Amino acid sequence: MEQGFTQLLHKAHKFVEELARPFVGREEEAKVIALAIISGEHVVLIGEPGTAKSALARRAAELINAKFFKYLLTKFTEPDELFGPLDINALKQGKYVRITRNKLPEAEIAFIDEIFNANSAILNMFLTIMNERIVYDGYNEIKVPLWTMIAASNNVPDEPELQALYDRFLYRHFVKPISEDKWAELLEASWKIESGLYEHAEPILSMNDVRMLNKILYEVNLEPIKEKLLKLYAIFEDQGIHITDRRKGKALKAIAASALLDRRMSAREEDLFVLKHIAPHDMEEMEQANAILLDEIKATEKHLRELAEIEANAREAKNYIMKVTDFDPRLVDYLRSFEAVRERVRRIAEETSDEVVRQRGLDVLSEVNEVIDMVKRKFMI
Repeated sequence: MEQGFTQLLHKAHKFVEELARPFVGREEEAKVIALAIISGEHVVLIGEPGTAKSALARRAAELINAKFFKYLLTKFTEPDELFGPLDINALKQGKYVRITRNKLPEAEIAFIDEIFNANSAILNMFLTIMNERIVYDGYNEIKVPLWTMIAASNNVPDEPELQALYDRFLYRHFVKPISEDKWAELLEASWKIESGLYEHAEPILSMNDVRMLNKILYEVNLEPIKEKLLKLYAIFEDQGIHITDRRKGKALKAIAASALLDRRMSAREEDLFVLKHIAPHDMEEMEQANAILLDEIKATEKHLRELAEIEANAREAKNYIMKVTDFDPRLVDYLRSFEAVRERVRRIAEETSDEVVRQRGLDVLSEVNEVIDMVKRKFMI
């Protein structure tokens, strides 16, 4: 059982690598799609055309051998085009039935391009199919196997009537064109794809594997990050980035999924980076949220570097103090500076949610206290 569990986590990790493999600079897009699939949620990719959004969605479906549906919406798209035409013979018998073969109601993974072109009839059907996995059609209530909808749009919707649909996408990722330093690599990869060197993807996961991963997701230990998560929510709100109550709760699924993709059953602060796909409403907020996360989560590394520097200074000070035989005015400076440093180290140890930082802080605090005690003893010479 343990071997099968480990193998399943390894396959999930491999899925992300294989999804990104044919594309240049699309590792983050591959990861956010994987997060959506493992958590059973939906993702919208926002950015200009020609940034591999459709190809990534199709490849994701191929890698899990899922039933796939793809459609480009226009303002004039009719529900029949997505959900299937009415069965005329059934209608003659007084039955309201759609022919759903190869349409959205049969899909497990769906890609809807220009999602926000949805008219009111399609919009209402999307809301229930995404939230409840049910299509309410006439007098029928149709349960559908849709697992994840991957959508694309050039822009964030401004219309109030589209905000409910936009909020159904737990993950919002803003796709950027490939940076100039990767253009040469892009040309080479594009040529390979055009010449057919990358064929149909061989499945790595099955839909049963995906369902199993989704169940395991709820066993991930989230306690190590909850305090930090609440702090981040407060910072986002203070900075004008509002996260709805629903999204706050669902973010836990994304954090757990991030841990699983890294083959862990316990969340770490680094998993909180998934909030950059959940918290922002638009591109401007995305940049702002990313800056907050870099500042707050990278604090672990920053604190460890700071503690290492303080420890080095403390040891250097101890070596100097040990050599002092008479009163030296420099001792007064040592006392003042290390008393100030002691408060800084104590705050780091008390406020961090990272156990490694906390323990390192306590060790360095002990070194600092030693320096202060040594100085005070020298005052008594």
